[in-house]
Amino acid sequence: MQEKKVCVLGGSGFMGSAIVAKLAKAGYAVTVLTRHRDKAKHLLLLPKVSVVECQVFNKQALMSSLAGADAVINLIGILHQSTRLSFNTAHHQLPEQLANLCADLGIKRLLHMSSLRASGHAPSQYLRSKAAGEKALTEFNHKLDITVFQPSIIFGRGDRLTNLFATLVKCLPVVLLAKPNAKFQPIWVEDVASCFVESLENTATFGKTYALVGPKVYTFRALVQQVMAILGVQRPIIGLNDTFSMAQAFLMELLPIKLMSRDNIRSMQVSSVSDYDFSKDFCIQRASLEAVMPDYLVDANARGAYDAFRRHAAR
Repeated sequence: MQEKKVCVLGGSGFMGSAIVAKLAKAGYAVTVLTRHRDKAKHLLLLPKVSVVECQVFNKQALMSSLAGADAVINLIGILHQSTRLSFNTAHHQLPEQLANLCADLGIKRLLHMSSLRASGHAPSQYLRSKAAGEKALTEFNHKLDITVFQPSIIFGRGDRLTNLFATLVKCLPVVLLAKPNAKFQPIWVEDVASCFVESLENTATFGKTYALVGPKVYTFRALVQQVMAILGVQRPIIGLNDTFSMAQAFLMELLPIKLMSRDNIRSMQVSSVSDYDFSKDFCIQRASLEAVMPDYLVDANARGAYDAFRRHAAR
Protein backbone atom coordinates (compact mmCIF):
# COMPACT_ATOMS: atom_id res chain seq x y z
CA MET A 1 0.00 0.00 0.00
CA GLN A 2 1.35 3.41 -1.01
CA GLU A 3 2.29 5.75 1.81
CA LYS A 4 -0.20 8.63 2.18
CA LYS A 5 1.25 12.13 2.17
CA VAL A 6 -0.38 14.82 4.32
CA CYS A 7 0.47 18.51 4.12
CA VAL A 8 -0.25 20.56 7.26
CA LEU A 9 -0.56 24.34 7.32
CA GLY A 10 -0.03 25.76 10.80
CA GLY A 11 1.53 22.52 12.01
CA SER A 12 4.24 24.01 14.21
CA GLY A 13 1.98 25.55 16.86
CA PHE A 14 0.22 24.21 19.93
CA MET A 15 -2.60 22.46 18.08
CA GLY A 16 -0.58 21.57 15.01
CA SER A 17 2.18 19.85 16.93
CA ALA A 18 -0.32 17.45 18.52
CA ILE A 19 -1.89 16.63 15.16
CA VAL A 20 1.45 16.13 13.41
CA ALA A 21 2.63 13.79 16.18
CA LYS A 22 -0.50 11.64 15.81
CA LEU A 23 -0.20 11.62 12.03
CA ALA A 24 3.41 10.44 12.28
CA LYS A 25 2.44 7.74 14.77
CA ALA A 26 -0.30 6.56 12.38
CA GLY A 27 2.29 6.12 9.63
CA TYR A 28 1.59 9.11 7.41
CA ALA A 29 4.35 11.05 5.66
CA VAL A 30 3.83 14.59 6.89
CA THR A 31 5.00 17.88 5.44
CA VAL A 32 4.63 20.87 7.75
CA LEU A 33 4.49 24.28 6.06
CA THR A 34 5.74 27.13 8.21
CA ARG A 35 7.10 30.66 7.79
CA HIS A 36 9.94 29.99 10.21
CA ARG A 37 11.57 26.57 10.12
CA ASP A 38 13.26 27.08 13.51
CA LYS A 39 9.85 27.22 15.21
CA ALA A 40 9.10 23.71 13.97
CA LYS A 41 12.43 22.06 14.73
CA HIS A 42 10.84 20.01 17.53
CA LEU A 43 8.83 18.19 14.87
CA LEU A 44 11.93 17.01 13.02
CA LEU A 45 12.46 14.36 15.69
CA LEU A 46 9.28 12.62 14.54
CA PRO A 47 9.53 9.87 11.91
CA LYS A 48 8.42 10.73 8.37
CA VAL A 49 7.96 14.43 9.19
CA SER A 50 9.57 17.14 7.07
CA VAL A 51 9.40 20.88 7.65
CA VAL A 52 9.28 23.26 4.70
CA GLU A 53 9.53 27.03 4.86
CA CYS A 54 6.64 28.47 2.88
CA GLN A 55 4.83 31.79 2.69
CA VAL A 56 1.38 30.18 2.68
CA PHE A 57 -0.34 33.45 1.70
CA ASN A 58 1.67 33.47 -1.53
CA LYS A 59 -0.32 31.51 -4.11
CA GLN A 60 2.63 30.24 -6.15
CA ALA A 61 4.66 29.26 -3.09
CA LEU A 62 1.68 27.43 -1.61
CA MET A 63 0.90 25.61 -4.85
CA SER A 64 4.49 24.40 -5.14
CA SER A 65 4.51 23.12 -1.55
CA LEU A 66 1.16 21.32 -1.90
CA ALA A 67 2.08 19.42 -5.04
CA GLY A 68 2.13 15.65 -4.50
CA ALA A 69 0.05 15.64 -1.30
CA ASP A 70 -2.84 13.22 -0.84
CA ALA A 71 -4.52 15.34 1.83
CA VAL A 72 -4.24 18.82 3.31
CA ILE A 73 -4.97 20.02 6.84
CA ASN A 74 -5.47 23.73 7.42
CA LEU A 75 -4.90 24.94 10.98
CA ILE A 76 -4.01 28.55 10.20
CA GLY A 77 -5.71 30.91 12.63
CA ILE A 78 -5.03 34.12 14.52
CA LEU A 79 -6.62 35.50 17.70
CA HIS A 80 -5.47 39.07 17.08
CA GLN A 81 -5.27 40.76 13.71
CA SER A 82 -2.56 43.25 12.84
CA THR A 83 -1.44 45.49 10.01
CA ARG A 84 0.50 42.49 8.69
CA LEU A 85 -2.29 39.93 8.82
CA SER A 86 -6.06 40.40 9.06
CA PHE A 87 -8.81 38.00 10.14
CA ASN A 88 -10.22 38.12 6.62
CA THR A 89 -6.92 37.12 5.03
CA ALA A 90 -6.18 34.30 7.49
CA HIS A 91 -9.66 32.88 8.01
CA HIS A 92 -11.50 33.60 4.76
CA GLN A 93 -9.19 34.25 1.83
CA LEU A 94 -6.64 31.55 2.69
CA PRO A 95 -9.15 28.66 3.01
CA GLU A 96 -10.78 29.74 -0.25
CA GLN A 97 -7.45 29.87 -2.06
CA LEU A 98 -6.38 26.59 -0.49
CA ALA A 99 -9.52 24.84 -1.71
CA ASN A 100 -8.97 26.26 -5.19
CA LEU A 101 -5.41 24.95 -5.26
CA CYS A 102 -6.44 21.53 -3.97
CA ALA A 103 -9.02 21.30 -6.75
CA ASP A 104 -6.46 22.35 -9.37
CA LEU A 105 -3.85 19.91 -8.07
CA GLY A 106 -6.26 16.99 -7.75
CA ILE A 107 -5.96 16.80 -3.95
CA LYS A 108 -9.40 15.58 -2.90
CA ARG A 109 -9.11 15.55 0.91
CA LEU A 110 -9.15 18.77 2.92
CA LEU A 111 -9.57 19.13 6.69
CA HIS A 112 -10.18 22.60 8.07
CA MET A 113 -10.05 24.10 11.56
CA SER A 114 -12.77 26.66 12.22
CA SER A 115 -14.28 27.79 15.54
CA LEU A 116 -17.36 26.97 17.57
CA ARG A 117 -20.20 29.46 17.11
CA ALA A 118 -18.72 30.90 13.93
CA SER A 119 -21.49 32.85 12.24
CA GLY A 120 -21.99 35.63 9.77
CA HIS A 121 -24.10 37.35 12.44
CA ALA A 122 -21.61 36.85 15.30
CA PRO A 123 -20.59 39.93 17.33
CA SER A 124 -16.85 39.61 16.64
CA GLN A 125 -14.77 39.92 13.49
CA TYR A 126 -12.98 36.72 14.50
CA LEU A 127 -16.14 34.60 14.45
CA ARG A 128 -17.53 36.29 11.34
CA SER A 129 -14.29 35.67 9.44
CA LYS A 130 -14.30 32.02 10.51
CA ALA A 131 -17.85 31.71 9.19
CA ALA A 132 -16.82 33.32 5.90
CA GLY A 133 -14.06 30.74 5.54
CA GLU A 134 -16.52 27.90 6.11
CA LYS A 135 -18.94 29.38 3.59
CA ALA A 136 -16.19 29.66 0.99
CA LEU A 137 -15.38 25.96 1.45
CA THR A 138 -18.98 24.91 0.81
CA GLU A 139 -18.53 26.06 -2.79
CA PHE A 140 -16.07 23.19 -3.26
CA ASN A 141 -18.13 20.37 -1.73
CA HIS A 142 -18.80 18.94 -5.19
CA LYS A 143 -15.07 18.85 -5.98
CA LEU A 144 -13.40 18.06 -2.65
CA ASP A 145 -13.97 15.83 0.38
CA ILE A 146 -14.00 18.47 3.11
CA THR A 147 -14.39 18.08 6.86
CA VAL A 148 -14.68 21.13 9.12
CA PHE A 149 -14.00 21.10 12.87
CA GLN A 150 -15.35 23.76 15.22
CA PRO A 151 -13.70 23.49 18.64
CA SER A 152 -14.46 25.45 21.77
CA ILE A 153 -11.34 26.65 23.61
CA ILE A 154 -8.59 24.03 23.51
CA PHE A 155 -6.56 23.22 26.59
CA GLY A 156 -3.40 21.23 27.13
CA ARG A 157 0.34 21.51 27.67
CA GLY A 158 1.43 24.76 26.07
CA ASP A 159 -2.03 26.29 25.57
CA ARG A 160 -2.48 30.06 25.71
CA LEU A 161 -5.32 30.28 28.21
CA THR A 162 -4.89 27.99 31.21
CA ASN A 163 -1.12 28.45 31.24
CA LEU A 164 -1.52 32.23 31.10
CA PHE A 165 -3.86 32.27 34.09
CA ALA A 166 -1.62 29.85 35.95
CA THR A 167 1.13 32.45 35.64
CA LEU A 168 -1.13 35.37 36.51
CA VAL A 169 -2.60 33.86 39.67
CA LYS A 170 0.89 33.11 40.95
CA CYS A 171 1.99 36.72 40.42
CA LEU A 172 -1.07 38.89 41.05
CA PRO A 173 -2.78 39.49 44.40
CA VAL A 174 -6.14 40.04 42.68
CA VAL A 175 -7.49 38.85 39.32
CA LEU A 176 -9.51 41.43 37.37
CA LEU A 177 -11.49 39.17 35.07
CA ALA A 178 -13.25 40.35 31.92
CA LYS A 179 -16.58 38.71 31.04
CA PRO A 180 -16.57 36.41 34.12
CA ASN A 181 -19.87 34.78 33.13
CA ALA A 182 -18.81 33.93 29.57
CA LYS A 183 -19.29 30.20 28.95
CA PHE A 184 -16.84 27.73 27.46
CA GLN A 185 -16.74 23.97 26.98
CA PRO A 186 -12.98 23.30 26.92
CA ILE A 187 -11.67 20.35 24.93
CA TRP A 188 -8.32 18.61 25.35
CA VAL A 189 -5.83 19.17 22.55
CA GLU A 190 -5.20 15.42 22.21
CA ASP A 191 -8.92 14.76 21.67
CA VAL A 192 -9.03 17.35 18.89
CA ALA A 193 -5.92 15.84 17.30
CA SER A 194 -7.48 12.36 17.44
CA CYS A 195 -10.57 13.65 15.59
CA PHE A 196 -8.46 15.05 12.79
CA VAL A 197 -6.43 11.88 12.33
CA GLU A 198 -9.38 9.49 12.65
CA SER A 199 -11.42 11.44 10.13
CA LEU A 200 -8.69 11.65 7.51
CA GLU A 201 -9.70 8.46 5.67
CA ASN A 202 -13.16 8.00 7.19
CA THR A 203 -15.61 8.59 4.33
CA ALA A 204 -18.47 9.05 6.81
CA THR A 205 -16.91 12.39 7.81
CA PHE A 206 -16.70 13.76 4.26
CA GLY A 207 -18.79 16.90 3.83
CA LYS A 208 -19.49 17.12 7.58
CA THR A 209 -18.94 19.83 10.18
CA TYR A 210 -18.24 18.79 13.78
CA ALA A 211 -18.58 20.85 16.95
CA LEU A 212 -15.77 19.75 19.27
CA VAL A 213 -16.43 20.32 22.96
CA GLY A 214 -15.38 18.76 26.23
CA PRO A 215 -17.67 17.00 28.71
CA LYS A 216 -18.30 20.04 30.94
CA VAL A 217 -19.35 23.70 30.64
CA TYR A 218 -17.50 26.35 32.67
CA THR A 219 -17.97 30.05 33.16
CA PHE A 220 -14.78 32.05 32.73
CA ARG A 221 -14.73 32.61 36.50
CA ALA A 222 -15.10 28.87 37.21
CA LEU A 223 -12.32 28.09 34.75
CA VAL A 224 -9.90 30.43 36.53
CA GLN A 225 -11.01 29.04 39.90
CA GLN A 226 -10.22 25.54 38.63
CA VAL A 227 -6.70 26.67 37.70
CA MET A 228 -6.30 28.09 41.21
CA ALA A 229 -7.54 24.88 42.82
CA ILE A 230 -5.02 22.78 40.90
CA LEU A 231 -2.17 25.12 41.84
CA GLY A 232 -3.29 25.39 45.45
CA VAL A 233 -3.49 29.18 45.15
CA GLN A 234 -6.35 31.40 46.27
CA ARG A 235 -6.83 34.88 44.82
CA PRO A 236 -9.88 37.17 44.87
CA ILE A 237 -11.55 37.40 41.46
CA ILE A 238 -13.18 40.71 40.61
CA GLY A 239 -15.51 40.23 37.67
CA LEU A 240 -15.65 43.21 35.31
CA ASN A 241 -18.87 44.38 33.71
CA ASP A 242 -19.06 44.85 29.93
CA THR A 243 -17.83 48.45 30.01
CA PHE A 244 -14.79 47.70 32.16
CA SER A 245 -14.12 44.48 30.23
CA MET A 246 -13.82 46.48 27.01
CA ALA A 247 -11.69 49.12 28.75
CA GLN A 248 -9.31 46.45 30.08
CA ALA A 249 -9.06 44.88 26.61
CA PHE A 250 -8.35 48.28 25.04
CA LEU A 251 -5.44 48.81 27.43
CA MET A 252 -4.14 45.31 26.70
CA GLU A 253 -4.17 46.09 22.98
CA LEU A 254 -1.53 48.73 23.69
CA LEU A 255 0.89 46.17 25.13
CA PRO A 256 3.75 44.82 22.94
CA ILE A 257 2.29 41.32 23.34
CA LYS A 258 -1.50 41.22 23.06
CA LEU A 259 -3.10 39.07 25.74
CA MET A 260 -6.65 40.16 24.94
CA SER A 261 -8.44 42.46 22.54
CA ARG A 262 -11.85 44.09 22.30
CA ASP A 263 -12.70 41.64 19.53
CA ASN A 264 -11.96 38.78 21.96
CA ILE A 265 -14.46 40.34 24.39
CA ARG A 266 -17.06 40.47 21.62
CA SER A 267 -16.43 36.78 20.89
CA MET A 268 -17.17 35.98 24.52
CA GLN A 269 -20.64 37.50 24.19
CA VAL A 270 -21.57 34.19 22.55
CA SER A 271 -21.43 31.04 24.70
CA SER A 272 -18.82 28.67 23.25
CA VAL A 273 -20.81 25.54 24.11
CA SER A 274 -22.66 22.77 22.29
CA ASP A 275 -24.97 19.86 23.12
CA TYR A 276 -23.38 17.78 20.37
CA ASP A 277 -21.28 14.84 21.59
CA PHE A 278 -18.73 14.18 18.85
CA SER A 279 -17.42 11.07 20.65
CA LYS A 280 -20.28 9.06 19.13
CA ASP A 281 -18.68 9.61 15.71
CA PHE A 282 -15.08 8.97 16.77
CA CYS A 283 -13.38 6.38 18.97
CA ILE A 284 -12.73 8.92 21.71
CA GLN A 285 -13.58 9.18 25.39
CA ARG A 286 -13.55 12.92 26.04
CA ALA A 287 -11.04 13.93 28.70
CA SER A 288 -12.05 16.36 31.43
CA LEU A 289 -10.20 19.51 32.39
CA GLU A 290 -9.80 18.31 35.98
CA ALA A 291 -8.17 15.06 34.85
CA VAL A 292 -5.64 16.63 32.49
CA MET A 293 -4.64 20.05 33.84
CA PRO A 294 -2.73 18.86 36.92
CA ASP A 295 -0.28 17.01 34.67
CA TYR A 296 0.94 20.16 32.95
CA LEU A 297 0.16 23.03 35.35
CA VAL A 298 1.92 21.71 38.43
CA ASP A 299 5.70 21.95 38.19
CA ALA A 300 6.14 19.40 40.98
CA ASN A 301 5.91 16.44 38.61
CA ALA A 302 8.87 15.37 36.48
CA ARG A 303 7.50 16.65 33.18
CA GLY A 304 6.44 19.90 34.82
CA ALA A 305 9.93 20.43 36.18
CA TYR A 306 11.39 19.79 32.72
CA ASP A 307 8.97 22.28 31.14
CA ALA A 308 9.85 24.85 33.79
CA PHE A 309 13.54 24.38 33.02
CA ARG A 310 12.89 24.90 29.29
CA ARG A 311 10.90 28.08 29.99
CA HIS A 312 13.67 29.53 32.12
CA ALA A 313 16.24 28.57 29.49
CA ALA A 314 14.05 30.22 26.82
CA ARG A 315 14.03 27.05 24.75
